[in-house]
Amino acid sequence: MSKTYTLELRQISKHYYQGGQKLEVLKELDLKIAQNEIVALVGPSGAGKSTLLQIAGLLDRPSSGEIFVDNQNCSKAGDSLRTSLRRDYMGFVYQYHNLLSDFNALENVMIPQLISGIKTSSAKEKSEWLLSRLGLKERLLHRPAELSGGEQQRVAIARALANTPKLLLADEPTGNLDPNTADNVFMALLDIVKETGLSALIVTHNMELAGKMDRALELKDGKLSDLRPGKRIKETKNFY
Repeated sequence: MSKTYTLELRQISKHYYQGGQKLEVLKELDLKIAQNEIVALVGPSGAGKSTLLQIAGLLDRPSSGEIFVDNQNCSKAGDSLRTSLRRDYMGFVYQYHNLLSDFNALENVMIPQLISGIKTSSAKEKSEWLLSRLGLKERLLHRPAELSGGEQQRVAIARALANTPKLLLADEPTGNLDPNTADNVFMALLDIVKETGLSALIVTHNMELAGKMDRALELKDGKLSDLRPGKRIKETKNFY
């Protein structure tokens, strides 16, 4: 019986043409993420981490290779199926929060649930729980303009987790926070991920945070390599 992976990328390549020259960003890389596994993705700026995240999230198509989501081959899926998989299966956290400015923090987290058909009372209860876990219990009714950048990013994290996705894809989710707040928010995020049993692929420059995940992968020269827990990961410099 084959093992079920939340996400599997097989021989993924991605290239662009710039000034008539072929620019290879990803080169036949493989990636498997199991259920309830949290994987860090690190690497130099410009290595293609965001490109890889976009492909994993079915927001971009690879030049070649196959994408499996919950053992379902999505490589040639049409826009409708890709959209439904992103809505029902995945949660996204980007460097920029993209909150709805006319709604408060609580409403921003409730809206994805309401769109999915969750009852208002249930959506409100879950949103309050998520925001409280992320240190925003006293800020539920504040609109984005009334929140700090770090607080806005925490609302975005709560929103990404609102529909209990099976796969969380995050691009520097704590990059805008001060070190102490980043550590507290990140540990709360890890606790929620473990409690709900979802999987996560998290891009980060912070090697200390990467070392707290189940695995850390480095993307360099279009290829992925394992950074094993322990001495090697602790000695690797931050990729700023």
